[in-house]
Amino acid sequence: MYLLPVLLAAMGTCLGLLVATATSANLAQLDTPSMLPTLRRQKRDWIWNQMHIDEEKNVPLPHYVGKIKSSVNRKNAKYLLKGEYADKVFRVKEDTGDVFAFERLDREKISEYHLVALIVDKNTNKNLESPSSFTIKVHDVNDNWPVFTHRFFNASVPEMSAVGTSVTRLTAVDADDPTIAEHTSVTYEVLKGNEYFAIDQSGLISTTTKDLDRETKARYEVVVEARDAQGLRGDSGTATVLITLQDINDNFPIFTQTKYTFAVPEDIRVGSPLGSLFVEDPDEPQNRMTKYSIVQGEYRDTFSIETDSTRNEGIIKPMKPLDYERIRQYTFTIEAMDPTINLRYASSASAKNKARVIINITDVDEPPTFQQPFYHFQLRENQKKPLIGAVRAVDPDAAQRTIGYSIRRTSDKGEFFRVKKNGDISNEKELDREIYPWYNLTVEAKELDSSGTSTGKESIVQVHIEVLDENDNAPEFAEPYSPKVCENAAQGKLVVQISATDKDITPRNVRFRFSLGTEHSNFTLTDNHDNTANITVKYGQFDRERTKVHHLPVLISDNGRPSLTGTSTLAVTVCKCNEYGEFTFCEEVAYQVGVSVQALVAIFLCILTITVITLLIFLRRRLRKQARAHGKSVLEIHEQLVSYNEEGGGEMDTNSYDVSVLNSMRRGGANPPRPGLDARPLVYAQVQKPPRRTPPTVHGGPGDMAAVIEVKKDEADHDGGGPPYDTLHIYGYEGSESIAESLSSLGTDSSDSDVDYDFLNDWGPRFKMLAELYGSDPQGDLVY
Repeated sequence: MYLLPVLLAAMGTCLGLLVATATSANLAQLDTPSMLPTLRRQKRDWIWNQMHIDEEKNVPLPHYVGKIKSSVNRKNAKYLLKGEYADKVFRVKEDTGDVFAFERLDREKISEYHLVALIVDKNTNKNLESPSSFTIKVHDVNDNWPVFTHRFFNASVPEMSAVGTSVTRLTAVDADDPTIAEHTSVTYEVLKGNEYFAIDQSGLISTTTKDLDRETKARYEVVVEARDAQGLRGDSGTATVLITLQDINDNFPIFTQTKYTFAVPEDIRVGSPLGSLFVEDPDEPQNRMTKYSIVQGEYRDTFSIETDSTRNEGIIKPMKPLDYERIRQYTFTIEAMDPTINLRYASSASAKNKARVIINITDVDEPPTFQQPFYHFQLRENQKKPLIGAVRAVDPDAAQRTIGYSIRRTSDKGEFFRVKKNGDISNEKELDREIYPWYNLTVEAKELDSSGTSTGKESIVQVHIEVLDENDNAPEFAEPYSPKVCENAAQGKLVVQISATDKDITPRNVRFRFSLGTEHSNFTLTDNHDNTANITVKYGQFDRERTKVHHLPVLISDNGRPSLTGTSTLAVTVCKCNEYGEFTFCEEVAYQVGVSVQALVAIFLCILTITVITLLIFLRRRLRKQARAHGKSVLEIHEQLVSYNEEGGGEMDTNSYDVSVLNSMRRGGANPPRPGLDARPLVYAQVQKPPRRTPPTVHGGPGDMAAVIEVKKDEADHDGGGPPYDTLHIYGYEGSESIAESLSSLGTDSSDSDVDYDFLNDWGPRFKMLAELYGSDPQGDLVY
């Protein structure tokens, strides 16, 4: 354990001796002969001068900065600089280490330069010493004047501000070294506008007078200059400040004229503007709070003046209706004030804030005016009075025209009332309060000229007629009762308790009296004297097989004047009950439906009207049928042309039409005309097909088919005895006189065509008819 430290110490001593020996040999070769050889190890360091240089030197370039030196002193050593500005701004002499600046330096751009110094072998460029960093500092000189951040500034201050009121603060910046006091100290001076504003050394601008009036001058231009302690200044050392005065409410409104005159029609609506008042206020709109008032005159309750805040105008409005016939001119004095004005800044109130107003009322042809806004009359029902009440309207104009009255039909659809020329209202019919207790009439008053014609001016008024009640309705049951009683009910059993009501107005002290209209019944009525009555069993034990429903007439009387008595029928049903008195079976009561005489008359009239209308419609239809039957003669019927657009059945249809009719003339003549319906031939003659002519000769005449058509046409024209049959009476035949001759296919059997139609026999039964007509069969007896 003790040997290891001893061995380590011995090895360290040996290594130290080896290093010392090598170092001594190298030093003996590099040092000059004057240097004494030694075996002691020397410490090598860089040797520096002060690295400072002034900016903006006025001496020629290059400028000496300083010297770098190392303790390595060998002939083959040289100095080098490394860094961003090496060999550009700064250079070093290789042999001496002197550092020079080859550009003029500006501290405001770069205040320090960081470089690296090296000493290397000239031959191998190997470092003889470790590189060392150093800094070259640029000394400041006062070569910059203060500069404002902006050339123009905007500021504002309220008008009429006190002396010394702060406006704004300016700041000028000096780019010189702030650590040197004399280089960056700034002083300010107002070059323009110093009669209103001043600036202190901190750059604060303030007012120097209290009479800054925006209405006189609203904007000021102030020029400020900044200097440093040594007085350096330049163009950028000045700034212009535009100071705007802020408006305050310091001016009274003044009327633009001393008298205002207006002409207003008398029918102007209450609250409508009739004129405007104008004032001048030099303050800005947000500081214009003009209030108008009437200070002299008797018409403060007639007119009001409202302020239009957007235009600062006074708008005069009438507060009550104007009447030309009563007052034709209004005169009063008005005043304009601003209650929000700052009296500390405002001058004394001017006399021009008052004016005179004259309002002339012009006459207008007005409609009639009623003496009351509405009328209320009373009328007892079931009466006709010649005078219920009167409405009165007058012409408010000086002409005093006559007034005519009328009731609008929409307010009196039943035409119960009538108004006279003088406005008296009467009723034409008796009224029933129970139907309509109130009538609301609209009465028109029209202005009439001398001839009694309406001038178009009219007014209306509401007339409310209250119908007073009369005791004209007898009492009746308060509700429909359906009482039931057991057939084995005991004597005195309560069946039902009834009450009454009256359609008339029921007073608080109304009393109804009840009684039975017949004494011959098994029921008893007891009046409770509280407007109710009890129906009880009189004897007991009902015979349900004999009478299932008992109809009791109940007499109900009131205490009105005059007293009225009504009869209401109470239908009591006798029911089967169990031993507990509960109903087990009851007959349904057939309610009697009462129909008034008026309803019966209306129903009868409706039935009669429907019957008459139905009879008239039936007679009209019958007459029209007769007119159609007798409207035309027989000859007219026979002369009608009947056209059938029905398609035939083709060659297989031999029943619808007999083609032999067209060939009936081939046997030498036509049938005589039919004398009548019975003489009509039943069967047409059979003809044979004429032999085909080969070759054809000259075409002579219209042909056999044409002759048949002519005969049938003539026969149809002269046959007036029978109705038309299913025979075509119009034929589209072109005669032989046509240049194109006949275009019809009906005559092709007599043509000179050499076409052989025997092939039609091979086409089947559908073409059998055509094969027989146009085939070459020599036995050509065809029966159609």
